[in-house]
Amino acid sequence: MPLTPAEAGALWTDTARWATFIEGFARVLEDRDWPQAGGRLSWESIPEGRGRVLERVTDYVPGERLVTAVNEEQLTATQSVTFSPDPEGAYVELALDYELSREDGLKKIVDVLFIRRALSDALARTLRRFRTEAMEEADRAG
Repeated sequence: MPLTPAEAGALWTDTARWATFIEGFARVLEDRDWPQAGGRLSWESIPEGRGRVLERVTDYVPGERLVTAVNEEQLTATQSVTFSPDPEGAYVELALDYELSREDGLKKIVDVLFIRRALSDALARTLRRFRTEAMEEADRAG
């Protein structure tokens, strides 16, 4: 994407911009030292979304990576986003390693048939929208 890794990282951590690219994001409820290591961010999704989401920063290197522990009603996860140099400017990778909260015999079946694909699709949409925002940001700056 047409931003440097540092610029892409700054855009990603700017919660005022999240509604334009984070899948299902509605608003920040509480911000405690985001995105610094140990910082916490509580946010709410759109009505048909994930509900209340709490993210705690476990690792942050500006312009390189942001790793958060994610807790919400349906799952707990580690989410990581990395920014690296690319011929176009920055290469951004987003990953979510999750565990479903439900504790019944259908957990694995529900995950394989429904959740895994839905989450993968949501991450892909988030990255596509982020790229669009990055391109608009580069146009404004250039």
